[in-house]
Amino acid sequence: MERVDFNYRNKIFTVIFAGILLFFTVIFSISVGVYEIPFFEVFNVIRYHLLGGEVPPEIYNAIVWDIRIPRVLAGMLIGMALATSGATYQGVFRNPLVSPFILGVSSGAAFGAALSIVFPIPYSAQLSAFIFGMVAVFCAYSIAKVRGKTPLVTLLLAGVVLGSLFDALVSIFQYIATEAQLKAIVFWLMGGLYHIDWSHLQILAFSIPLGILLLMAYSWKLNILSLGEEEARSLGINTERLKILLITVATFITSISVSVAGIIGWVGLMIPHAARLIIGPDHRFLIPLSAIMGGIFLILCDTIARTLTTGEIPLGIVTSLLGTPYLIYLLRSRKDQFFGGE
Repeated sequence: MERVDFNYRNKIFTVIFAGILLFFTVIFSISVGVYEIPFFEVFNVIRYHLLGGEVPPEIYNAIVWDIRIPRVLAGMLIGMALATSGATYQGVFRNPLVSPFILGVSSGAAFGAALSIVFPIPYSAQLSAFIFGMVAVFCAYSIAKVRGKTPLVTLLLAGVVLGSLFDALVSIFQYIATEAQLKAIVFWLMGGLYHIDWSHLQILAFSIPLGILLLMAYSWKLNILSLGEEEARSLGINTERLKILLITVATFITSISVSVAGIIGWVGLMIPHAARLIIGPDHRFLIPLSAIMGGIFLILCDTIARTLTTGEIPLGIVTSLLGTPYLIYLLRSRKDQFFGGE
């Protein structure tokens, strides 16, 4: 499949069209579930809470406002964060197979969550997961830094090593945990939005849009960095400072997402690829389109997770089932681009 070369106006139109599609995806997902709710009732509930007026039926109000809206909006924001982080990492590392978890974010966050579940520490699993997700990246940077510079290959290797270490520690916690604690750890590792409420949404709504806007503001510099560090330095860009900023912001919104929803893989790997096929490699358009497509994708995956069976499938399983065939397609169809061919 060859990428279509759109001009500037068509790229803007593509992003706007994707935003409209995201809006209708949100409304669709709020309406769909074990208890079907008509579209106009969804709008009535939203109108009542925002503008006042006629009180909607109690059952519709409870399902739409208290359960589905926080969950769907949280899924949208988390999908946007993971996809945006993926696009940023792939641009910084100039590697199309890099994902937001490459520096050990997920493993560090999993360790933090398991630590708070097994031992009675005075803060929540979400906060602990966020702290250790950031700690993992900080440690990777400290290990990889040599003479004031951080080679990308060394940084990647440090992330892999730390990820293995944290995975081993999580396995120890699973071994010593009680049955109830083990169940909580396993469900957290599989990812899901079943526990989302308005308090979680407030955290996401404050941090993730801010991080995405910051990455978009530096997207033109990321375009230059993607050409190579020597070229970027020759144009007056402090590449080391720029890499630290971009990776820190991308890791921050990833850690926030993982701390709330658990481990949700593949979104940050395949969504930027899909967006790149549609709109091209220009990060000024790639980042916003990746964010929108990531929101759409995770909302649809969560809708499948909660409606496909009478129970609820962990969200991480759904994204993995959809992501694995896509990665196989990428490896088979674009292996010359990824690995230089044979």
